[in-house]
Amino acid sequence: MSKRVLIVDDESHIRLLLEQTLDPLLDSEVEISTADNGGAALEAIRRDRPHLVLLDVMMPVMNGFDVCKAVKSDPALVGTFVMMLTAKGQELDRATGAEVGADLYMTKPFDPDDVLARAARVLGIELDG
Repeated sequence: MSKRVLIVDDESHIRLLLEQTLDPLLDSEVEISTADNGGAALEAIRRDRPHLVLLDVMMPVMNGFDVCKAVKSDPALVGTFVMMLTAKGQELDRATGAEVGADLYMTKPFDPDDVLARAARVLGIELDG
């Protein structure tokens, strides 16, 4: 059974960077999909049931905090790991992330190797090298 990852960011270059960052996981039967706004993200999460969601905060339609809160309050989505990846790094933002149930809160700019290692750990995948 393949594991699913959803990358959610309204900036196409960030989505592409994250897809490239997670590319080594594709050898481990990981499916990667993307969404460019919070509304599309929530729809995709409910439909595809990803194991891991990389979620920006500042997006059109629905912000990442609201998406995370909706995911974490939906019993059908228990076990969905939400990694918030955002430029919003103030203590209040981090506290809001924790309040809405984010499993991990990382700020941009991020270290691609760190994101890959954390994603692999969440998905239970051992990386070579």
